Amino acid sequence: MSDSSHALATEKEARDVAEAARESEWAEPSFVRELFLGRFRFDLIHPHPEYDPAEAARAKPFMDKLREFLGRVDPEEIDRTGEIPETVVQELRDMGAFGIKIPREYGGLGLSQTSYIRAMALVTSRDGSLTALLSASQSIGVPQPLKIFGTDEQKKRFFPRLAKGAISAFALTELDAGSDPANMRTMAIPTEDGKHFILNGEKLWCTNGTRAELMVVMARTPDTVVDGKTKKRITAFIVEANAPGVEVVHRLRFMGLKAIENGVIRFTNVKVPANNILWGEGKGLKLALITLNTGRLTLPASAAGGAKVMLQIARKWSTERVQWGQQIGKHEAIAQKIAKMAANTFAMESIAELASALADKGGFDIRLEAAIAKMWNTEVGWKIVDETLQIRGGRGYETAESLERRGEQPIPVERAMRDFRINLIFEGSSEIMRLFIAREAVDHHFKTAFDVVNPEASKKEKLAALVRSAKFYPLWYTSRWVGTGQLKSYSEFGRLASHLSYIERATRKLGRAIFHSMVRLGPKLERRQMVLFRAVDIGAELFAMAACCSRAQLLVRKGDPNALDLADLFCREARLRIADHFRNLFGKNDAVLYKTAMKVLKGEYAWLEEGIIPLPPGPMSGSSGAREQEPGARQSGAREQIPGVKNTREREALGVSG
Repeated sequence: MSDSSHALATEKEARDVAEAARESEWAEPSFVRELFLGRFRFDLIHPHPEYDPAEAARAKPFMDKLREFLGRVDPEEIDRTGEIPETVVQELRDMGAFGIKIPREYGGLGLSQTSYIRAMALVTSRDGSLTALLSASQSIGVPQPLKIFGTDEQKKRFFPRLAKGAISAFALTELDAGSDPANMRTMAIPTEDGKHFILNGEKLWCTNGTRAELMVVMARTPDTVVDGKTKKRITAFIVEANAPGVEVVHRLRFMGLKAIENGVIRFTNVKVPANNILWGEGKGLKLALITLNTGRLTLPASAAGGAKVMLQIARKWSTERVQWGQQIGKHEAIAQKIAKMAANTFAMESIAELASALADKGGFDIRLEAAIAKMWNTEVGWKIVDETLQIRGGRGYETAESLERRGEQPIPVERAMRDFRINLIFEGSSEIMRLFIAREAVDHHFKTAFDVVNPEASKKEKLAALVRSAKFYPLWYTSRWVGTGQLKSYSEFGRLASHLSYIERATRKLGRAIFHSMVRLGPKLERRQMVLFRAVDIGAELFAMAACCSRAQLLVRKGDPNALDLADLFCREARLRIADHFRNLFGKNDAVLYKTAMKVLKGEYAWLEEGIIPLPPGPMSGSSGAREQEPGARQSGAREQIPGVKNTREREALGVSG
C-alpha cells in the first residue's frame, strides 16, 4: 500500500528525477527541433512520405472487417450502460485488433504505425471508449515498450498472448505522483536470491487496469549512489494481473468515455520475476518517455477522426437548417465557423499523418513532432467539437437518445463533447506538453551556454560554456538574420509558395526570439512559463503550416487540387495567430496576472466566494490510505472482470498514461 507519510520530493529532487529520465541526446534529425533553432529544414518532411501501396493492401482486409464491425456497434448503449460488452471485445480479439502492430511472427497483424492510427481514427469516429480500450492496450500498454525494449525471451513469452487479445495496461500514476514521478511510493524490493522483486503500492487512473491481463508497472527499486549522491531509481515491470496480491480497489468513473476501463490498483507483496523487468533497473521513466514518442501519436489521429465527424455533422445541418429565409451555413457567422473547421481538420489530419509517416520511415527523432501533434490536435479538435455544438444549438446540447425518442436523428454531439474533453489532459496535459516541448526547444542553448549564467556552475564549467558559446553563436546568430533559405522561391507550390517563404522567415525570427529571451531573462526563463509557451505555440503553428503545405502538394500530385484551398486558408489564419504570439511574447500583463493569482491563493479575494454553498472541509485530493473495496471488485488473483474506465493521461512531465 502506498505510504503518504513521507515528505514530498523537493523541487530539486523532482527536477533531478525528471531530467535523468530525459533523452538527452539527439542522434537523429528532427524538423521541429531545427525549427526552434531558427532553421527551416523543409527537406526533412518534404516530399510528404506516401502511404506504401503494399502496406495498404496488407491493411485492407483488417480495415474492411473493422469498418463493418463498427457499423454494428451501438455506441449509445455503451455510453448508457458504461460497459463494453464482452462479445464486442471478443470480436475485436478475433479480428486481431489488439495486435495491430505486433510482428506477424508472433501472431500479430504486423501493420505500420500509419495503418494503426488510421484504424484508431476510424474507431473514434464511432465510439471513444473502444478507442480508449484498444489504444491504451497498444500505445502505452505492454506491446509498445516490449517491441522497443523487450528481450527475445520476453517477446516470445508475451507477444503471442497480446496478439490473441490479452488486454494490457500501464500503471504509473499515484495519488502524489503524476506529473512529478519523484514522489512515487510504489516499491519493488529484490528477494535475497535476486530472482524476484516484491511489489507493494497503489496506482491511480490505471488505464485498462480493471480489465487487463498484463500491466506495465512503474515502481521504485533500491536507490543507487552516483558520484557520492543518492539517486532514485524507477523501474518498469511486466506484471500478471492475476498474480496473488494484485487487487482492483475501485473502478473509476468519468464525465465522458463512460465505458473506459480505468481503476485504482493495489499491489500487496506481489512476487514479480526479475526477468519481467523491461530494459533494466532504473530505466523505467526513460522507457516511458521513449515509448510515448510513438505511443502518443494515437491521440492526434483520434482527434482528427473525431473532427471529421463533427465537420460532417456541421456541414449537413448547415445545409438542411433554414433560418431567415436561407440555409444557416450561408449566414456569415456560421460560414466562417465551417470554413475554419474544414481548414483545421485538414491541418489536424496532415499533422497526424506526417508524424506517423516519419515514425514508419525511421531515421528521425520525433519526440517533439509527437508532442506537438498531441497538444495541437487535441486543442484544435476541442474547438471544433465546441463549434459543432454551437452550430447545432439546442440539438447539440440534447442527448442522442432524447433526439431519437422525439423522432430526430440521434446525432451524438453532446456525447462527443464529453468524450473528447479528456484528450487535452491524458498522455500529457496541454500545459505539461508545452513544458516538455519548451525544455527540448531550448536544449541546445542550455547545453551550449547555460553554465555561463548558472549560479551552481564552477569556474571551469563557466569557462567551457563561454568557449562553446564563442564557437557557436556568432555564425548562428548572424545567419538567423540573413540565411540562404530566404533565397528560395518555392515556386512549385503555386499559391502556397508565399506561405512557405513566410515559414522560413518566421522560423529564423523564432530562433532569434528564443535566444533573446534567454539573454534577457537568463536563469529566470524557466520560471517564465508563458514566454516559453508562446514560443512553443509559434513553433506548433509553423509545424502545422509546413505539414499542410507538404501534404497539399502530395494530394495535388494525386489529382486533388481542392487541398490547396484548405492549406491556403489554414496558413492565412495561422499567420495571424503567429503574429499575435510574437507581438505578445513577453506578456505585458504576465507579472500582474501572477501577482493576482498569488493573492487569490492566499485568500485575499475570498470575499468573491461569498454567497455560495462552500466546499466540504478537508483536502480535495483525499487520502492515500486504505479504501473500502468496491463490491464485486477483483480480489487478488481472481479472474472476474470489472467494467472499467480509460485514462491515457500522461504522467505529465513525462508524458505517460496510466
